[in-house]
Amino acid sequence: MRIFFLIGVIALVSPLPAQTPSPSASPARSATALQAGPSLEQRIADLEAYVNNSARGADTGSPMASNIAGPGPGHNAWMMTCAALVLFMTLPGLALFYGGLVRAKNVLSVLAQCLGIAGLVTILWWAAGYSLVFSHGTPFIGGLKFAFLHGVDARPNSDYSYWVSQNVFAMYQLMFAIITPALIIGAVAERMKFAAVLIFVGVWMFAVYFPIAHMVWGIDGWMNGVWNAGAKITAIDFAGGTVVHMTSGWSALVLCILLGHRLGFRKEIMAPHSMVLCMVGTGLLWVGWYGFNAGSALAADGIAANAFMTTTLATAVASFAWAMLEYALRGKPSVLGFCSGAVAGLVVITPACGYVAPSGAVMIGVAAGIVPFFACTKLKSWFGYDDALDTFGIHAVGGTLGAFLTGVFATASVNSNLSLSITGSLNPATQNGLARIVGHTLWVEQLKAIVITIVLAVVGSAIIGAIVRGAIGLRIAPEIERQGLDINQHGEEGYITS
Repeated sequence: MRIFFLIGVIALVSPLPAQTPSPSASPARSATALQAGPSLEQRIADLEAYVNNSARGADTGSPMASNIAGPGPGHNAWMMTCAALVLFMTLPGLALFYGGLVRAKNVLSVLAQCLGIAGLVTILWWAAGYSLVFSHGTPFIGGLKFAFLHGVDARPNSDYSYWVSQNVFAMYQLMFAIITPALIIGAVAERMKFAAVLIFVGVWMFAVYFPIAHMVWGIDGWMNGVWNAGAKITAIDFAGGTVVHMTSGWSALVLCILLGHRLGFRKEIMAPHSMVLCMVGTGLLWVGWYGFNAGSALAADGIAANAFMTTTLATAVASFAWAMLEYALRGKPSVLGFCSGAVAGLVVITPACGYVAPSGAVMIGVAAGIVPFFACTKLKSWFGYDDALDTFGIHAVGGTLGAFLTGVFATASVNSNLSLSITGSLNPATQNGLARIVGHTLWVEQLKAIVITIVLAVVGSAIIGAIVRGAIGLRIAPEIERQGLDINQHGEEGYITS
């Protein structure tokens, strides 16, 4: 038996003798047999494309299709990690950051609003949101090709990434859609009805977020200067300066004006109830922001590495600059100052992180520590609006500043998408003229995108806010506001002291 077993093994592992084609065999059939799979050169080209995050070396639709027909495991793993990090920014990062800044009687209301928005936006994203942002459509809004995530599977969508599964890409972008309206609640904290928050956010996503996101990031978007050769405005936004921070920040200003001041505003002390929670939330935001910024490269590549570095530099510099301004002007650097400066740095570097060099990031960090500081301490005082947790001062002012400074400090040397692709072939950024204006007049295109974003956010939010106020009311009753939203809106208390 052992002899027969050994003979069988030898027969399996031994190469078969070379077969000489029969004289009667068709030459075409023989050629087809020899070309049954991709050549060694094509396989190597695919591996090089995978490592460099560039277009595949072989046509995946031909009989000679790539052996790497699906997503790249390394890039997919990176993007799944980044998606988790961006969700981490909202839950629990932003929830704790905002929760620590409100009074103790309202801490749970902030957590509930963050959780409610996460659930609502996920449903909208599944039903139509992803499709309206990332499918082909008009320059202003996408179509419904991917409605209910139809066809969104493990295969990459090469409009956005050659090596990341489209379902992973869709979930990654969902996390951006979740945190954007959640930022708004900082301006209206402690006085807005929970039902009004959900209705406002639901309508706002369709009226403001989905159109702006498509215009800036959609493959045929009106302001997608990097990938749309037909873009009318060749602006750039690496990770959401216009799409996330400007839309939420300017909308927050409108909504807090419609709501009016909190009871006791400027008459009572409304100090944060827990700077410890605020600091913890800030740290979680900073860590999660690496998924936000570095993940926007949509691959674990050199552009992601640059975004990781510039995000770190700008954030640290802004945190230090804000606190040192307090030290110089007030005699004491506060923990709130360090935290606010860090978030401002994260906001301002966001649109620029994949396009600027280290020194540019440092200069952006300095600006992020100074300009939002004065917006939060002086501008709010001058105009008298009750932006409870400084959403406008940090996200609207910081996002606008970042979008403009991206046009000033962007350089093609750190991002191949602004000049030539890694393979040396022309890409849309070269065809639509973006590469020629980087370092010269890009700031003009950025200003155009800034104006359009502000107009859409302000007008859209004013109309939606007015409709919701007329339908169900925006604001809680005065007696509920005095007692606190936690016990009245959610039947719970954040802290049991008895």
